[in-house]
Amino acid sequence: MAEEKIDQKDIIVIGIAGGTGSGKTTITRRIVERFGSDVTVLYHDNYYRARHDLTYDERVRLNYDHPDAFDTELMIHDLDRLKKGETIESPVYDYTIYDRSEQTLIVRPTRVIIVEGILIFHSKELRDLMDIKLYVDADADVRILRRILRDVKERGRSLDSVIHQYLETVKPMHEAFVEPSKRYADVIIPEGGQNHVALEMVMNRVQFHLEGRDR
Repeated sequence: MAEEKIDQKDIIVIGIAGGTGSGKTTITRRIVERFGSDVTVLYHDNYYRARHDLTYDERVRLNYDHPDAFDTELMIHDLDRLKKGETIESPVYDYTIYDRSEQTLIVRPTRVIIVEGILIFHSKELRDLMDIKLYVDADADVRILRRILRDVKERGRSLDSVIHQYLETVKPMHEAFVEPSKRYADVIIPEGGQNHVALEMVMNRVQFHLEGRDR
């Protein structure tokens, strides 16, 4: 059976940005849980540049929180195709080897496309493809604790390496690039997924679109 073509005017793109551990993924997950197959997610983390030419030790020492660490040009190309109703193959990043995987992920267009990442508001070209821009805010101490728990439990990192990376690159890059991008947001959500009022407002906006009331 042929895949149903989605008209571009029926697609809404929601950008969800914010610092590491701010609660972006929680909000994204809640939206996906509520609306299921009507939602597609494109993760900026999967667009880290391939570093196959470097050794593991060299890759470990790279700054992964600077805009240059991402192949944002490829993400812009892929998101533009999704908005045109085309299916894409997204790259997949492997945190255990600090490099892009050989695998790809089939991503199909849906009526709601979420773009998630710490630096998705840094590029004007990428921002211009978004209809709604949300910035998820949280205190620095909350973000570092969440990052420690995530990286140690889910990504196999040592506590020392997580703290070293946070102090050396994550914190200064957040202050230089992530925090300033807040000014491009349409809505700032304090406390991330714990902000039930803001989360329900986002849910209502998505429901409004899916019911066709935008038109």
